[in-house]
Amino acid sequence: MNASPTQSGAAPRLTSLSHGGGCGCKIAPGVLSALLARSTPLTAAFPNLLVGTETADDAAVYKLNDEQAIVATTDFFMPIVDDPYDFGRIAATNALSDVYAMGGKPILALALVGMPINVLPHDVIAQVLRGGEDVCAAAGIPVAGGHSIDSVEPIYGLAAIGVVHPDRVKRNASAHAGDVLVLGKPLGVGVLSAALKKDRLDAAGYQAMVAAATKLNTPGAKLAGLDGVHAMTDVTGFGLLGHTLEIARGAGLTAHVRYADLPFLPGVEAFVADGVFTGASGRNWASYGESVTLGADLPPVAQALLTDPQTSGGLLVACAPERVDDVLAIFRAEGFDDVRTIGQLSAGPARVDVA
Repeated sequence: MNASPTQSGAAPRLTSLSHGGGCGCKIAPGVLSALLARSTPLTAAFPNLLVGTETADDAAVYKLNDEQAIVATTDFFMPIVDDPYDFGRIAATNALSDVYAMGGKPILALALVGMPINVLPHDVIAQVLRGGEDVCAAAGIPVAGGHSIDSVEPIYGLAAIGVVHPDRVKRNASAHAGDVLVLGKPLGVGVLSAALKKDRLDAAGYQAMVAAATKLNTPGAKLAGLDGVHAMTDVTGFGLLGHTLEIARGAGLTAHVRYADLPFLPGVEAFVADGVFTGASGRNWASYGESVTLGADLPPVAQALLTDPQTSGGLLVACAPERVDDVLAIFRAEGFDDVRTIGQLSAGPARVDVA
């Protein structure tokens, strides 16, 4: 009889056990919209529900009193990397990002765990959990419980709870015409994850990907208290175009993105030029491409990079022009050296134009 993995210690690559990885696992935005089309809006029936499902925002927000509101979210996915500790760190960072994107401060998390118990050694699963716990400790919160199941594919994430002042909630739908768009992290995590699966990512590229995906979006909580910050979201599975389009649609404005000002992780443009990117890029474009105009002078790799699913991506902020320096200063004080201004919003149809 052959020894089981839990007995022998042999472990398959985590990414070999899943059909997708990270935020590339998300249901395509067009399909998701169709699935939710018949959902009943809840904010009218529950007046203390400040943010529900109406604008595809990052988390639910429920007002407790005049000084406090609860931010509640959940996020989980299959492995984007093979190192179990890094997988746990990335998934936890990604889940907490939704709290920061609402302007909230996390206070606790619950672990969501689905693992093929008879396939993965138990110490590998324990490393996934430890990665999530260490990220939560860095955020100053406990993993206070959770739920686990025996699953065909490995799945890990968090249900995250945070708090925010009701007047400081930052929605993705409250941008103003004239606002400047600020992006906190470089793009390209999905491309690098595709390169990893193909055994084409070197150690430096891997470290760059993990460093970006495990950087907590802590500026969000500080940006909540800054007048002139009108809207905020994080760039994840729908790519930069998809999440910028959510801001544009929510406010009924046109977003103008400057391709030349976008920050990218090292090597991603060359990988895309060589045909290395995720299938989610095509699904994203099919879902919302009709609401996007790509300039004729953009490089051939632009569409794949702009639709690249970001796992634990950066905050996308819409702020008044006079507040840009303050927003950039908050990001840089938190160690976000790649923060960039990438465009602006103007009156016009709800779409994204990239030049």
